[in-house]
Amino acid sequence: MIHKDDHPVSIAPMMDRTDRHYRYMMRLISQKTLLYTEMITVKAILNGDRHRLLSFHPSEHPIALQVGGDDPDELAAVASIAESWGYDEININVGCPSSRVQSGRFGACLMKRPDVVAEGVRRMKDSCAIPVTVKHRIGVDELDSYGDMKNFIDCVSSSKADRFSIHARKAWLQGLSPKENRNIPPLRYEEVYQLKRERSDLSIEINGGIKSYEQMDEHLKHVDAVMLGRAAYDNPWLFSQVDHRYFGAPKKDINRADVAALMLPYIEQHLQAGGKMMSVTRHMLNLFKGVPGGRRWRRELGTLSAKGQSDIEAVERLILSFKEGGSFIREGIR
Repeated sequence: MIHKDDHPVSIAPMMDRTDRHYRYMMRLISQKTLLYTEMITVKAILNGDRHRLLSFHPSEHPIALQVGGDDPDELAAVASIAESWGYDEININVGCPSSRVQSGRFGACLMKRPDVVAEGVRRMKDSCAIPVTVKHRIGVDELDSYGDMKNFIDCVSSSKADRFSIHARKAWLQGLSPKENRNIPPLRYEEVYQLKRERSDLSIEINGGIKSYEQMDEHLKHVDAVMLGRAAYDNPWLFSQVDHRYFGAPKKDINRADVAALMLPYIEQHLQAGGKMMSVTRHMLNLFKGVPGGRRWRRELGTLSAKGQSDIEAVERLILSFKEGGSFIREGIR
């Protein structure tokens, strides 16, 4: 199969996870993986502090902005703003099942209104030149058959959406929490594969339960791209070989301690701007997961980060204790 997508691997948008600090760290590990922001509502972007909401470091490219909303005029306006801020892609959330999102009439409940999604995508594409993509569930509530999903895709694809990122679980809008919706409904990968077979003209990305290179390899036999969520946060070093395996880049001679060391000037700059060290270091807690000393790293870094501490020298000493054979040079933020 010839994959249509330029981004065969991405990290899913995750609330309270994929903020600018996490993305900066991940870009030190993988330069090619497509990164997503947390979901931001269109109303927040139109009425709020855009510098706080939309700013990102230049190293984060390629980066996609995920938005939540259902008003075509607002979606079009935000698509234009996203392009002007330098985002590489804008994505509309049609998968989140939280009650807050439902009260705003967007997220997974939009799967029941494919005409609204289609019109929103159409207006977004008219207002910007960057790709407009859709992230959605395999089904929602009683609309959970393969035919229901295909009807949704057929309607929305008429507006020329550039990619469909499909979480291969249905969503229950009542009775399950967002966390339960990520685990309890069964994964139905084969239906996503079938969709790609029947709609080979579309770019199809699969999401849900993917935790290893072996799983990624298997999915990429059937679809154009894979999206990892919690596994990318719980084990960020998983992405250390993604550029080589899936983008053909040369292997990198870098280790976990190198990445931690490269975070130090970033943390310093964040502190100088009035930020809290924990805002950055909380994303570094899983950097040594699965290797000897990983639990010590998490425990000691967590202790150093707690209660508003900003002892960056102590963080540096902790990193040095994990780095074999010597010191490192503090480099400027790249």
